[in-house]
Amino acid sequence: MPAWPGGPCPQCGEDMPANLVHCQTCRALLNDDLEHDTVEIPAFHPLKELSVHCDAYPVGFYFQCPDCKKELRVHKKYLGKKVSCKFCQTPISLSLRSKQTKSFGFYTNCPHCREELRIAHKYLGTVASCKFCHGHIQLLEKPADPVDS
Repeated sequence: MPAWPGGPCPQCGEDMPANLVHCQTCRALLNDDLEHDTVEIPAFHPLKELSVHCDAYPVGFYFQCPDCKKELRVHKKYLGKKVSCKFCQTPISLSLRSKQTKSFGFYTNCPHCREELRIAHKYLGTVASCKFCHGHIQLLEKPADPVDS
């Protein structure tokens, strides 16, 4: 089947450039060898919906004071530093792996609705759902912030 050589459309007479299938004006087929039913339309297969999730990192941690046993909410910037308990003023060296201080979990903000979430350490690295907006969140442990020298 030769390509359309160009010239006037057989139906409307408008001049058409070469290698067209349909007339740009009246949409008539320009090649007699082609028919409207020669093109197969593929079957429609809907794609599986993907659940979108956003990454969330710990903003801070919950620790238990080794002396008064009260719960302390501490921002992550204080990890590895000495702080004092706001209830009994006991000096505490904050570390997630320390035997002196026990960490209950961490807190972060939902990237979808900005509500604060309290999460246990065992959920780090998993995908969870926000209890407020039900948005999917991947809970990741962010690398340590760079230290200025």
